[in-house]
Amino acid sequence: SEDMEPVNMESMGHPEIYPLVLTTKTQEIFNCRIDEDVTDEQPYKLINKEDIFEDLRNRAAVSDFHPVKKIVQEYPGNELLLVYDKDFKYGLNFYLIGTEEGKENYLNPPEVPEEQEEYKEHIPEDVYIYKPPVSKPWVSLGSEKEIEEESVTESTKQITYMISRKRSEFGAPIKFSDQNASSVKDAYIECTAYPDKNFTLKQLEKDVGMQVIPQIKDISTQTKCVEIALQQNEIMNTFIDDWKYLAEEEGTFGDKTDTYLKEYQSFTDLHSPTEKMITCVSWHPTIYGLIAVSVAVRLSFEDRVHFSGKLLLQPSLILFWSFSDPIHPQLMLESPDDIFCFKFCPSDPNIIAGGCINGQIVMWDITAHADRIENIKAGGSRSKRATLKPMFLLEPESNKEAMYIRHCAVSSIENGHKKVITDIHWLSDTFEINRMGSVFENRSGICCQLVTCSADCTICFWDIRPQKPLTPQTTEKKKEESIEIPFDVPSTFLHLDLSWKPLTKVRLSKGETSLDHCPTKISLNEDHLLCKTQDKMLAQSKTEKAEEMNPYHNLESGMANLLKPIDDFCTKFFVGTEEGEVIYTDWKMEKDPETGRLMSKKPVSHHTIHDGTVHTIQRSPFYNDIILTVGGWNVAIWKEGVMTGPLLHSCCAPKRYTSGHWSLTRPGVFYIGREDGYIDIWDLLEKTHEPAQSQNICITMITYIKPWIFSSKQQFIATADYYGTLHILEIPWTLSRPSTNEMASVNHYFEREVKHLEYVEQRKKIREQEKKEMELEMAKKKVKTYQKSKEQMQAELKMDYESYLELEKTVLINLGLIKVTEKGSYMEVM
Repeated sequence: SEDMEPVNMESMGHPEIYPLVLTTKTQEIFNCRIDEDVTDEQPYKLINKEDIFEDLRNRAAVSDFHPVKKIVQEYPGNELLLVYDKDFKYGLNFYLIGTEEGKENYLNPPEVPEEQEEYKEHIPEDVYIYKPPVSKPWVSLGSEKEIEEESVTESTKQITYMISRKRSEFGAPIKFSDQNASSVKDAYIECTAYPDKNFTLKQLEKDVGMQVIPQIKDISTQTKCVEIALQQNEIMNTFIDDWKYLAEEEGTFGDKTDTYLKEYQSFTDLHSPTEKMITCVSWHPTIYGLIAVSVAVRLSFEDRVHFSGKLLLQPSLILFWSFSDPIHPQLMLESPDDIFCFKFCPSDPNIIAGGCINGQIVMWDITAHADRIENIKAGGSRSKRATLKPMFLLEPESNKEAMYIRHCAVSSIENGHKKVITDIHWLSDTFEINRMGSVFENRSGICCQLVTCSADCTICFWDIRPQKPLTPQTTEKKKEESIEIPFDVPSTFLHLDLSWKPLTKVRLSKGETSLDHCPTKISLNEDHLLCKTQDKMLAQSKTEKAEEMNPYHNLESGMANLLKPIDDFCTKFFVGTEEGEVIYTDWKMEKDPETGRLMSKKPVSHHTIHDGTVHTIQRSPFYNDIILTVGGWNVAIWKEGVMTGPLLHSCCAPKRYTSGHWSLTRPGVFYIGREDGYIDIWDLLEKTHEPAQSQNICITMITYIKPWIFSSKQQFIATADYYGTLHILEIPWTLSRPSTNEMASVNHYFEREVKHLEYVEQRKKIREQEKKEMELEMAKKKVKTYQKSKEQMQAELKMDYESYLELEKTVLINLGLIKVTEKGSYMEVM
């Protein structure tokens, strides 16, 4: 680097003065600290020339004396004078005197003659003469335009309101009262922000900074080393931040940026005449952007009985919403009563099964409406995504016909559930069960069996295939021909309508009492196979196959052929009850040794963990043996096979939990809905004792949560509330993208908790053994104490008897009846 030229004060009449900027470090090195070493009384310091050279050698161009290096080298003396410029007279905080004459004049200033001083005192100062300003004509240079642009003017038309009241009401007392906004509909108006093109501001002025720099010329030659460097730049990214990638895992755990759910869209049924709540939510397995919700009237049991007549006149529906049309439902599935749970068939998404509040199972077949689904190829993708046409693209005539879809079958009221069905699941297409609960291979290759649980304390297994006929086939054909089928109802499940009975029933007995547990949610061992996001392509291929073959239109009779049993199949499953219990039981039936009737087995394990109804019991999509349960005011995580208790049991939450769901892409994340409209987001890699964060979604209770993967870069979570609004929220990047070793880290956490439970169980056994040993020792001590007291009593009696004998002898001697001889013996006197 080139040396900087020192600033000379020759223009100011002081050529020997060179201003300097001394930093705090330099002031400490040369002991010239401001207000300590140099002050107003002594503002200078003599510095040795060799000390400056030593500083230049140590710090080179960084040294503050580098600009005056040449001056110091040419200085004739050994000590230079450094002066503190407090008032910045020469522009910097210090200045150096570069000549011996200047140093001598500063240290020993020449004396000024007294006459000269007196002459200076008598010099008259310049007298200021006031000159009034002269007015000049104003010349426009464009400033008035800027003032007009910056001035505030009224651009909108003013609106005038007139408020009046009757004269008789003047001075009347006013009464104010409070009301709960969450309990009264339309009690508040939410004004959400939205972009308005009418109020967008255009940039009128822009500040741009310019800096003048000396002209630079780059000259280079092409050498072999440069060619190699250019080739490396083409092969790899030289600007990559290696430290960022090394700390990727830690940054993911603790990064707090962009962690909130963002509302993407919302759906509300504006045409419903009654106030309804959402009871169940399910994304369509193959159609992207299509979601189905079931709604029910917001009434208590007493009010439902009171208004039962009016409720029969209103349809109970499952609404299909599409991202393309947030106002009009795409499809409406009718049912005989309000639906509280439903599921798409994994083998054919056109088949839907739902559970009613009256205990009936309803079946729908929407294959006839498949013409509204159009296959569109994604650009460059090998897969086909089906998208639903919005209502405004359909013809007006077909609009009404495609709106409402009637059910094609309902179960028997007499032989089914007696109360509301709280959960429903399709059994996997890999197995099926018989009336005894034994597992066999599925000969149909499609999902043909269902399992439901109800508030009537029963769990029922159903088969949608026709059962083995008990009457001749000709008679059955005549009956089918006599039944009139409506033109808009498919005959797919006509054999089930009003005669469908459960294949088998399972009751959860409470043991010694005659009462049964009331199940609310169930989780089978094969549920994770039906909800894995990696199997979407398989579901789509099955859908295409089902459209060609229509296997549900030609179902075989149930249990007609010999089936091959499946060995080593786990028939145990988890059940959540209305009392907050988590039960692990078996669906296989056993015969009563006394009566010979089929009866349910006793539960394998039973734990009362939750302090309220269990709303969610779900297996992890990453670990088949890890189960999440939500109920009351707490959350629990279980491991199948560990009977001692839950791996994680949260403390009591501030508000009651109402729903929950695992994350589909992060093994350690799950979402919990609360009654106050908040969602608690748990991240086991960050915290295990409390939620990682909480976010408000709505003002009322969250009734259902269902996440969904749109693509590798975008995920959504559907949140339903008590007022019937469906909120579609976009999941942020930090909650959807797993870290490098997240699955192994979460698995290690579960294994550590299992070891902790085993340790606690061992300590309990040890304490029980120690307690038994202590009780035995106490019993032995009591026996010893009792024996010792008996011996003492015998010794005391013996001593009393001996003292009595001595007293008797003394009395006899005093009476003269006995004489004492010289030898100490006694002799009786006759």
